[in-house]
Amino acid sequence: MTVTPTEIAAPPARRKVNILFGLTLIGLLAFLWILLGFVTASFWTPLNISNLLRQGAMTAILALGQTFVIITAGIDLSVGAIVGFCTVILAWLLQAGVPVWASILITLLIGVGIGVFHGFGIVKMGLPPFIITLATLTSLRGIGLLITNGSTINIVNEPFTNFARADFLGVPSLFWMVILVAVPSYIFLHLSRWGRYLFAVGSNREAARLSGVRVNGIIYLAYILSATFAAFVGVLLASRIAIGNATQADGWELQAIASSVIGGTSLFGAVGSVHGPLIGAFILATINNGANLLNVNSFWQRIITGLLIIVIVYFDQLRRRRNP
Repeated sequence: MTVTPTEIAAPPARRKVNILFGLTLIGLLAFLWILLGFVTASFWTPLNISNLLRQGAMTAILALGQTFVIITAGIDLSVGAIVGFCTVILAWLLQAGVPVWASILITLLIGVGIGVFHGFGIVKMGLPPFIITLATLTSLRGIGLLITNGSTINIVNEPFTNFARADFLGVPSLFWMVILVAVPSYIFLHLSRWGRYLFAVGSNREAARLSGVRVNGIIYLAYILSATFAAFVGVLLASRIAIGNATQADGWELQAIASSVIGGTSLFGAVGSVHGPLIGAFILATINNGANLLNVNSFWQRIITGLLIIVIVYFDQLRRRRNP
């Protein structure tokens, strides 16, 4: 007897647990905001909240793309390098006189191409996701530095650079980009059969294959989404900092993984959501923002992030042992 993909959907009891976990994350985020409002004088200032939302927005989109891959029991270590590389490509295209819309489209298509390359490496070449995406990480950094000769490319297109600084209805435009990405992602992951296939592949690839799921196609899809989301973040980052630099977004792949894991995504696959990584990203952004306001050494921020990952993965292992 085989298991159909629709049976992978969470039963009512698990849905209740997921809802409770989501509310816990929101409660933790609210607690951090309230606490930092008491211990710092500038946390609740409009300028600081805007900066927090802008930085958290880019991490959130990156984490969401990473989540699609992790749900399939994979990993994408290249997303930070893709972001930096795409700032270079976009800045280079704009400097060459290519229209903004065409430059953005080409940059996103490059993201799609990188995702296809990752899928090919995993499906056709049999390489572990860790290896193929690590190779892309180092290669894209090098290619970007070669293109710029180790320097930066300035972006002088004011309408483009003003976008990241603009607000709409009092909310930073970058935060609206999170909503723009999150809504279709929720429909895809939780309401479509393709989303169920992601969970099925992450749970048991062989069972998914026997159930009629095109496993290889789903792996391609997951890595294409991850790389495309990273390319989109590269566009947003280029708009915010007004330069193209291959060294930008260094370490963001770890921020994306940490945000996804904090949001309840299991590194062992088949467990994840859309809202969890988004909230997890803003929890991390809040911790980093609060640490800066309290003049905490930036090295401690990395240590805190690492400890959070260890604790959450440990409890995820305990959960798996109790509910094999």
